[in-house]
Amino acid sequence: MPTPASTGSLPPRPPRFAGVARNIADFERRASKRLPRPIWHFLQGGADDEWSLARNSDAFDEIRLIPDVLVDVSRIDPSAHILGREFPLPLVLAPTGMSLLFHQEGEMAVARAAASAGILYGLSTMATTTIEAVAAANGPRMLQLYCFRDRGLTLELLNRASASGYDALCLTVDTPVAGNRERDFATGMTLPPRFSIRSLLDFARHPRWVLPKLFGQRFDLCNIVNYAPSVRTKRFAVIDYVNSQMDRSVCWKDLEWLRDRWVGSLLIKGVNSPQDAKQAVDLGCEGLMISNHGGRQLDGVAAPIEQLPAIRDHIGARTTIILDGGTRRGTHILKAIALGATACSIGRPYLFGLAADGERGVGRVISILREELERGMALMGCPTLSSISARHVRIAQPFSACASHESVPEPSPLQSVIA
Repeated sequence: MPTPASTGSLPPRPPRFAGVARNIADFERRASKRLPRPIWHFLQGGADDEWSLARNSDAFDEIRLIPDVLVDVSRIDPSAHILGREFPLPLVLAPTGMSLLFHQEGEMAVARAAASAGILYGLSTMATTTIEAVAAANGPRMLQLYCFRDRGLTLELLNRASASGYDALCLTVDTPVAGNRERDFATGMTLPPRFSIRSLLDFARHPRWVLPKLFGQRFDLCNIVNYAPSVRTKRFAVIDYVNSQMDRSVCWKDLEWLRDRWVGSLLIKGVNSPQDAKQAVDLGCEGLMISNHGGRQLDGVAAPIEQLPAIRDHIGARTTIILDGGTRRGTHILKAIALGATACSIGRPYLFGLAADGERGVGRVISILREELERGMALMGCPTLSSISARHVRIAQPFSACASHESVPEPSPLQSVIA
């Protein structure tokens, strides 16, 4: 049966939830109404047939929970030890680019909500807010970085993060080229934009989105723009400049180069194989983000939760593992912890909250996942995260069998975009 992610549709809303956002899916529906169609599909879309995008969440459904009973759960402690530091939740806000596309407060709304919750926020290199401004929110913070062709640009961003007190640096390694995101071609969300009359009319139907873009904060990749002075006043040329800096030759030696120059915690984002995970740890990475870039890069790649047990077994217990991709419920976090994750990160879920209700929406998304996690821990008979282990889960069938393509493929989600 088609999943919401694979078809571009949304699950029906139960009548009792009308007007109240009680879960991530409710915020997803609200965001879909607030955003113009091209922006919504840019947020929701993945690569090619979006199989990996759908699989990221679907794979959680094949993991069964096995609760303990007659356990004292009068006190629930969901705190987690991440990168050598104690956090109130095993939850990280993953780096996502260009947040001003989704709300006029952009990254600052996300940074403030994360700071209020005391959780780690990852700022993207492709952010529309500066490294220094996000630091002013005074929350735990991490900068996501690419190893650009111009190593001077990479080093300058690193130095700015260090000067601004960032706790960690996260190197994204799964983007030697951009994924094939067909929804964007269908809606005209390309560079430069090629919007159809239908898309332009859809923008006109969303004045609450359009007016802040016309009269609010200027939309720029502001951590990059000053490094391309010849194109500083041309936004699309700046993005072209960034794309030209993506280096297909990046290899393990470049990770060593970065490790030598960053004194804080270093993570690598985009790891999927146990062998790569082990090599990253051997080269000095304190953390790994198991990720397929939200299904936006290589379609057909395994879901992060499928790769988690093998990676944890291969690298041992000490390294921080952040599961990035598909988390939509507190019970998903429980399953990931049981299979070896230190924490989970979310991207689209907090962007749904941002698009729906700004900082308050992001804060509510965090609260929902906290409530679901704590309730799940109590019902599982696990008062602390350390009491959750592999014995509390059962995989319904081997992940490799679940991932087979023997069944007839569902229609491409591109069909729902064009329809």
